[in-house]
Amino acid sequence: MLTVTRKLLELIRFSHTVFALPFAALSAALAWRDEPFRWEDLVGVLLCMVFARSAAMAFNRVADRHIDARNPRTAGRHLPAGTLTVGTVWLFTLLCGAGFVASTLIFYLREPANPWPLYLALPTLLFVMGYSLAKRFTSLAHFWLGVALMLAPVAAWVAIRGFTEMTVPLLLGGAVGFWVAGFDILYACQDAAFDKDAGLHSVPARFGIPRSLRIAAGCHAVMFALLVGLYFASPHLGIIFLTGLGAVGVLLAYEHWLVRPDDLTRVNRAFFHVNGVISLGLLAVVLVQLAVR
Repeated sequence: MLTVTRKLLELIRFSHTVFALPFAALSAALAWRDEPFRWEDLVGVLLCMVFARSAAMAFNRVADRHIDARNPRTAGRHLPAGTLTVGTVWLFTLLCGAGFVASTLIFYLREPANPWPLYLALPTLLFVMGYSLAKRFTSLAHFWLGVALMLAPVAAWVAIRGFTEMTVPLLLGGAVGFWVAGFDILYACQDAAFDKDAGLHSVPARFGIPRSLRIAAGCHAVMFALLVGLYFASPHLGIIFLTGLGAVGVLLAYEHWLVRPDDLTRVNRAFFHVNGVISLGLLAVVLVQLAVR
């Protein structure tokens, strides 16, 4: 059982929760400035995030298992390699999906009750899981993934405050969406030739790697602009946030310096390391900012 659990966590790359969870926590922290803190809200946000992402990633591995088996870069993943069975991963997917829906009951049963997370649980889960099929029919799959992760800060806000004063979570969510789309385009550059041969849709397969890198840079420029807008929209952010935002700009520039049309060997460093620092760093900056105001 421990071996299967370890393999399942490897399958869904549980450590990559670092990309979305900090932004959900950041949104929640801003929401709590104008709403009483409740421990059940914190537990609910964490559980919903972990279960939703785990269900979506597991479904992605099931849906893509035949494609992964044909791609030399992904042929060693658990399902193509046979180290996990399709039945096991399907069961894990269903359990995580059920766990996500069940976790939304925390907000429904609290005082005062907030029914929106429960009402929106199933459509949200279906949309997030639908990303796995998007590259079969649209090159906008990267932006589908961006919107899926955009839902993390927006949903955290709605779970805590409902649909009130939505400018802040929408700006933050939009920043997350363009950030994710940009780095997913960078990551997809590794598979541009394979995707084109396999009839899969992606920005690199359609436009080529040089133009795709420029599109990714444009996405990250929009992300930065939306974070600047967040500074002006939220009364709780000040000079510390702006300083952190400057550091984010430097990290984004470094990320795009790492990945070049004729050298994709550092994509993983840009994808995993730099973006992990950005998400955790922004959360830390906002928490410090809120603590001193």
